[in-house]
Amino acid sequence: MTDAQRIDLLDPAEVARLGGIEIVAQGVVEGFLAGIHRSPFRGFSVEFTEHRAYQPGDEPRYLDWKMLARSDRLFVKQFEEETNLRAMILLDASRSMAWRGAPARLTKRAYGDRLSAALALILLRQRDATGLITFDEVVRQVIPARVKAGQWARLVRGLLDTPDGRGTAAQAALVHLTLLARRGLVVLVSDLLFDRELALTALRYLRHRGHQVVVVHLMDPAEAELAGPPEVRFRDPESTASVVVRPRELAHVYAQTVRREVAAWRSACRRHGIAYHHVLTDMPFGTALRLLA
Repeated sequence: MTDAQRIDLLDPAEVARLGGIEIVAQGVVEGFLAGIHRSPFRGFSVEFTEHRAYQPGDEPRYLDWKMLARSDRLFVKQFEEETNLRAMILLDASRSMAWRGAPARLTKRAYGDRLSAALALILLRQRDATGLITFDEVVRQVIPARVKAGQWARLVRGLLDTPDGRGTAAQAALVHLTLLARRGLVVLVSDLLFDRELALTALRYLRHRGHQVVVVHLMDPAEAELAGPPEVRFRDPESTASVVVRPRELAHVYAQTVRREVAAWRSACRRHGIAYHHVLTDMPFGTALRLLA
């Protein structure tokens, strides 16, 4: 597969026109894995758990002959698949995520859905137990991390069944994650338009519990650089607040403010051992996945 054929390197909006979330994610993953030429993950093994009494129909190859010699009874060995890790993808579905700066571009939510589905498919192919939490002002979907057949279809259904929300309460979803008993990977996909300190408190706690934490900060290109007609009214999608501004007069100050906000998130995350990635919604999915691999 040449780079020209890899849809993971194309414009995300063009890729999204090829079909639904499943089709897009599968195509992106095929291109991404072909492009890296090797697996970025470790594979899986099996781990012995316990013996149990032999029952008719059990596989003879699992018989423990040493136990037979010692006890004169037949026992079989039971094994459990040992996954690389347990991963939870946490997707922000708040109203602000439904925004896009141009009609031809994906909304932040649409981009996040497809990126999350592609990431989940990669993890599951490498035998990593993967789950999903979606949230707005409340937790909307909770799909526990599993590696069994049909898990990816369940994750995609969870994305499709989550409507665009209203407010944002990331802390509630993050607190839900603190109940995870086993350490693993937590990936937060969000535009981060919520209280940074409250969210960081929960993220720091996850790190303290031994989880690997990754923050994917989604932003539309129009949010990074202020542009538009001589005068325009901006409305907060999660409230009734609005303001009329002249973009050209505020462009420089606005760009500085955005850079400070991104730098503040990056600095705070790195200070606590949290991986941070700033991703614009015109970034090819394969490029974004490479940041996370």
